[in-house]
Amino acid sequence: MRKLIWLLCIAAAFSGAAAADEGHHHEELTQEQLGTVHFFVSCTPEAQKTFEKGVALLHSFWYEESEKAFLDVEKQDPKCAMAYWGEAMSLWHELWNRPDAPTIKRASAELKKAGKMKAGTTERERDYIQALKAFYSNSKKADHGARAMAYSVAMEKVYRKYPDDHEAAAFYALSLLAAEPDNDITFANRKEAGAVLEKLFAVEPNHPGVVHYLIHSYDKPQLAQLGLPAARRYAQIAPAAPHALHMPSHIFARLGLWQDDINSNLASIAATRKTAAMHMGGEGHQFHAMDFLVSAYMQSGREADALKVIEEVKAMPSMKDMYGKGYDPRVYALVAFPARYALEMHHWADAASLTPVPEARSGDGSITYWARAIGAARSGNLAQARIDIEHIDSIHKTLFVVAISRKRGLISNTLTPFIRLFWIRRRKALPKLSSRIGRKRRLGWIVRTERTTMPLRPCARLPRSRNRPGTNPMAEYLRGKCWPKCCSR
Repeated sequence: MRKLIWLLCIAAAFSGAAAADEGHHHEELTQEQLGTVHFFVSCTPEAQKTFEKGVALLHSFWYEESEKAFLDVEKQDPKCAMAYWGEAMSLWHELWNRPDAPTIKRASAELKKAGKMKAGTTERERDYIQALKAFYSNSKKADHGARAMAYSVAMEKVYRKYPDDHEAAAFYALSLLAAEPDNDITFANRKEAGAVLEKLFAVEPNHPGVVHYLIHSYDKPQLAQLGLPAARRYAQIAPAAPHALHMPSHIFARLGLWQDDINSNLASIAATRKTAAMHMGGEGHQFHAMDFLVSAYMQSGREADALKVIEEVKAMPSMKDMYGKGYDPRVYALVAFPARYALEMHHWADAASLTPVPEARSGDGSITYWARAIGAARSGNLAQARIDIEHIDSIHKTLFVVAISRKRGLISNTLTPFIRLFWIRRRKALPKLSSRIGRKRRLGWIVRTERTTMPLRPCARLPRSRNRPGTNPMAEYLRGKCWPKCCSR
């Protein structure tokens, strides 16, 4: 009995040590690994150092670890109001998602704590806290877009009030991107953010937020060339941050720099797995890098390597819940990667026989039916194609989020004329699509099609894959062999 008790005590000691070790490896990260941040706050010297590390993690969207860092600041200096600001900032992933009611409630509670600590808090710090309250407050009456705009307006005031505060400038630029209106073809917010950040880049080339947000500002085909210097820089200054290693590939993909794209995402995946083994957060982010990796392999004609990634995903276990949302990012990869591969390889029978992934969310599940419908139509099985479109329409009707509903409806809307086109072609009434629509409309078709799947890329720059026109393949599936001149080079 004594021996059993002794063994239990040893086991408890080791498990306690493991629990204490879990999730605190961000303490080992240095400026050389995360980039340089100077953000003075009225906290203890020990808390100040941890706070700046938390901000560096925040700038690289490593939200899981930045939240841990700010919790450490709170422990080191419970009177540091900006620690609670940092926790609230970590709960809003500005370019990724929209906080739900429980998250808003939690963040608001943190900001309320910060607001009570007026003694010893500077006016500048109170301005930061008040600006963030503009987003989290009034959530029952104002929608996400209105609150994001309110935060951006508030951050602009902070930026104007403290012109020498580089952090205010960086966070203001990010707020412009978060508040960008949908389908703004003028890129007004992006250009304004870029103008703010370019000035900082000249004086702070090692700042992770500056280079990161420059990449996001220029993540459009029309602007991508402007983002290349930042893309080349980001991975160098923050080599420990998986997202910092991935983000340059957004620009590389826009410019058709496929080997750079591949290298970036291989490095990001490796870094994610390394940090996950150290019990650090963000393991699920590797699937975003794998998404880009599959696309880059396909665009550069390395289809066998793309298939290896797809098979690797199938063999991987389910991921831990991301951000407490009940979402497994591996499921999306299981849905999207095989569909893209089958379509781009013109394996129409494989596309038509894709099996829906049971765990997939409704919106993601429509991707399978979309690929099945294209594969079936290409194989001449119009009856199956119509059935798959009906599945998409059914999914569309069950979705109540307006943005998602519009996106999935677009898939169905582009497929229906596609099926009709094949029916007419079989009757030899319309040999070529180009005989009925002009070049401008055909280009618009490509734009509408691409928005259902991948980011829009400048077709004239993309190399051919297996001697096929070098553009996003999703347009090819809908348009057959009719290509505008810029996509036929």
